[in-house]
Amino acid sequence: MAFSEKHKGKTGMSFQEEIDQYKKRFKDKVPEAVQEVMAAEASKLKDKDLRSSALKKGDQLPEFSLPNHLGTVVESGSLLADSRLVICFYRGGWCPYCNLELRAYQAHLDEIKAFGAELVAITPEQPDSSLETINNNKIDFHVLTDEACEYADRLGIVHSLTEALKPIYKNTFNIDMEKHNGEGQYKLPLPATFVVSKNGDIVYSFVESDYRNRLDPKEVVDILKTL
Repeated sequence: MAFSEKHKGKTGMSFQEEIDQYKKRFKDKVPEAVQEVMAAEASKLKDKDLRSSALKKGDQLPEFSLPNHLGTVVESGSLLADSRLVICFYRGGWCPYCNLELRAYQAHLDEIKAFGAELVAITPEQPDSSLETINNNKIDFHVLTDEACEYADRLGIVHSLTEALKPIYKNTFNIDMEKHNGEGQYKLPLPATFVVSKNGDIVYSFVESDYRNRLDPKEVVDILKTL
């Protein structure tokens, strides 16, 4: 069942409430020294202001041809031939905020389609990892692999996991980035969502430097209603 405006998920909470709850659990459980390093690196990323150079409303979406979890190539031109397009960039199935977001999009999928749009999620993860993410979150929309974030880079939303964060991700959180993305691959997209018209124009752009902050899919539905 798709969300209505007042609908809440299986937990009884809204999407934002689920995000806020995870932030609290993280703060309670993760060592303070680790949190300090992560906060410092997040501040450095924010200072780079990648959002200012990212594609915005009114820009033309670059075309893509990317493989899904089965290796089948999905092309933006084919999708836009019949519908509008909603593109959600996420870091990986190892990211709890990404999983919350993907499940929220799945809950809104019927509404997104009802308002004439296809939903696509794009990640730097390899197809095998994407398949696991699809199964874990019961996803029924396209999940595409953007190897080395080459496509996301064209949209201006790419950064790299810093040397300070690599050991924290691997040793504290048991996240092997190379296992998910490929050898030597530490590039990640910023959390970003683009709503695209049939002619390829970006009609709405959400780009966030803080990986914990996500666009509520309900807002995407509201945007599609106005088009």
